[in-house]
Amino acid sequence: MTSFFVGFCSFVIMVSITSLLAQKAGSSYTTSPLIALASIATSVVTNKVGPTFYNRNPRNLERLRIAWRPTGYHLEVPGREFWHKLLLEQSPHHVTAKIVHYSGLEVVTASTKEWAVKKFLYSTKDTSAFMNLARVFAQRCLESGISEVCCDLKPYPGGKVESFLFCMEEGGMTLAEPPRFKPHRPWHVDRPEKPWEVTE
Repeated sequence: MTSFFVGFCSFVIMVSITSLLAQKAGSSYTTSPLIALASIATSVVTNKVGPTFYNRNPRNLERLRIAWRPTGYHLEVPGREFWHKLLLEQSPHHVTAKIVHYSGLEVVTASTKEWAVKKFLYSTKDTSAFMNLARVFAQRCLESGISEVCCDLKPYPGGKVESFLFCMEEGGMTLAEPPRFKPHRPWHVDRPEKPWEVTE
């Protein structure tokens, strides 16, 4: 008896809500209350959608290749022309990988000092440590929305750094940033394709 009473009360409430929405929407329903409620709710939602959209992604302009980035001096080594740069710091016992913004802030870090990484390694400074750190670091970068970084590391052929960079590329990272899009002048011959108008 109690379950019947609760079901009846919920049905009455649903019918009253449906009729109220129908009155506010200026329409009457002749079908079942559930269908009318769904159609009215859909019409109300579609009418309330805002015409403007604000992209709050802080890396939106960098992804569009139109964000400002420093150029530095032409003979400066290493250069400063990057949005995000890959740094690899080696100590006698550990390895730390970082993604640094041109403003100096560290965006993503990973190190063999972390217990979550260290407990799976036999050694924290051998080639296997470099390769596994690269896999973890690449996953963190992709989860942070960074897939392209500037890399000016000069690895020794067959060395640990080369294995690190190879695993980074296998993990989905691109070790070079695309050139910054600059608006063309009317008198220029070259008309570069706009990054946000890809015709593929």
